[in-house]
Amino acid sequence: MKILVINSGSSSIKYQLFEMPQEEVIAKGLLEKIGEEKSFFIQKSKKGNLELEGATPTHEEGINFIINILTDKEKGVIDSIDEIKGVGHRVVHGEEEFVESVLITDKVVRRIEEYAELAPLHNPPNLMGIRAAKKFLFATAQVACFDTAFHHSLPNKAFLYAIPYELYEKYKIRRYGFHGTSHLYVYRRLSSILNKQQNSLNAITCHLGNGCSIAAINQGKSVDTSMGFTPLEGLVMGTRCGDIDPAIIFYLLEKGNAPQDLIKTLNKKSGLLGISGISNDVRNLSWAREKGNERARIALEVFSYRLKKYIGAYLAVLGKTDAIVFTGGIGENNPWLRKDTLVGLESLGIEIDEEKNSKATKGVESEVSKEGSQIKVYVIPTNEELYIAQDTYQIVQAQNKV
Repeated sequence: MKILVINSGSSSIKYQLFEMPQEEVIAKGLLEKIGEEKSFFIQKSKKGNLELEGATPTHEEGINFIINILTDKEKGVIDSIDEIKGVGHRVVHGEEEFVESVLITDKVVRRIEEYAELAPLHNPPNLMGIRAAKKFLFATAQVACFDTAFHHSLPNKAFLYAIPYELYEKYKIRRYGFHGTSHLYVYRRLSSILNKQQNSLNAITCHLGNGCSIAAINQGKSVDTSMGFTPLEGLVMGTRCGDIDPAIIFYLLEKGNAPQDLIKTLNKKSGLLGISGISNDVRNLSWAREKGNERARIALEVFSYRLKKYIGAYLAVLGKTDAIVFTGGIGENNPWLRKDTLVGLESLGIEIDEEKNSKATKGVESEVSKEGSQIKVYVIPTNEELYIAQDTYQIVQAQNKV
């Protein structure tokens, strides 16, 4: 069964076409700079790499373009769209309603639209991808997989904020958590690597990309996570501030800053970019630090220090921790970050092997802890698309049996 996975962003569409249940990637690609003067497209498949440029004004035209490429007589990898039996969509926010992946109905679309106010940067483009796919693949089952779903198991002591309870009841203001598909995927891989039942492991998973979050997982269930009501809370990120004193916002408002400008500042101009004044890209900052740039050095130190504090907190939350996992573009490809974060935690049972750690940089599952380390440390490349494909396949299979 062929399953198409779509991750629709504000100006890009990432996709993978899987053969399930074999979990074979038939093709994967990226269409970016949608709505700009020139869009860029790249696809990798058994037929080789394909790179194209041209204008793609809307997400709808982008989805149509991708489908046409997949079915093209010369460049395509399938003969007809009828071969695609399910489409899985990444959706960032499902509020308290969606605790697992679901078949998309008109009601589900309305709910995703309603919850867009909780994830204004993510849910609207997710919806654009859903609506476009439903138009061009109208006879194909569509499935929504929610970033928030995995964290539904958080206890109220972890998800409640210390504000009047009526605000939670009326507006559902609480910690939701995000990157759930990534945290769950690497946790499952860790269980497989250690040859243990998923409900027997305690782990701390660190998803570190342009967006960053960390989760404490107790016997397969998320019990705490750093992102909160929105994806702005928690760790320092590429352009997001993470944890700050909320009074800062009121102070800046009193100084004449407009609310919309503050939202943009905290989401788009803060984090590594804000501190360094150079870039949100760790590769650029690492290079600048080596050249003696002081603000780049400080930005990277703040990044790893905040991560270390969260790891320490989650060690306390879990009590017994079997492993720590680094994933995401930053977590997978920066040995210095893993070392800077974990150095000094030897008394807590975490010992990193510098030689193993230095070699774990190319997207390969690797243990980077010393042989006698009480808590194991792993680098596990995330694969959110595969997780979405697995859920979509199961839902389509169940639907076909009804």
